[in-house]
Amino acid sequence: MQNNGATRNNREIPTGNGSSCTEYLPYWGEHMEYFLSPSKGRLSFEEVWHDIINYIHEQPEAEYKLIIGTDSQYSEDTTCFVTAIIVHRIGKGARYYYTREYEFVGRSLRQRIFYETSRSLALASQIAEKLAENGHADLNVEIHLDVGINGKTKELIRDVIGMVVGSGFDARIKPESYGASKVADKFTK
Repeated sequence: MQNNGATRNNREIPTGNGSSCTEYLPYWGEHMEYFLSPSKGRLSFEEVWHDIINYIHEQPEAEYKLIIGTDSQYSEDTTCFVTAIIVHRIGKGARYYYTREYEFVGRSLRQRIFYETSRSLALASQIAEKLAENGHADLNVEIHLDVGINGKTKELIRDVIGMVVGSGFDARIKPESYGASKVADKFTK
């Protein structure tokens, strides 16, 4: 695949037709979404899935929660969207993985919040399907939304919570939405 991209923050980011793209992986020679883990490095979705299951099997008697959260940061001509997966061993720590996407089309705050929610829902659906296929359907999946009762996003709370709950997932908003407002936010900068 030909690279027609520009370089930003030491990452090659193809602009393609000007819509949206993921980071470019020059040694794979193609565009591919991947996740990053602070302890495991670059992982595919399947590798993330296996790491989550192995983490749960290390202490099967513990209580777990899977959290998905997305945050975005707009700067000049791009918007960076980061979606995080957190597997929380209640009271005993957590692991997280994140993926980053750049978009070269401007969006209003409302559009960004809805896009963040839809990214989280898409990933949560993919994970829920894997959970059901592998005997872990009882594992709680939460979607953490980057909205709260204070600030410009308060008018969007009911709409995005409705999207999440209507899709069968639990929703959390600020200050309880650390998956979006802390973990994902950390990697949008």
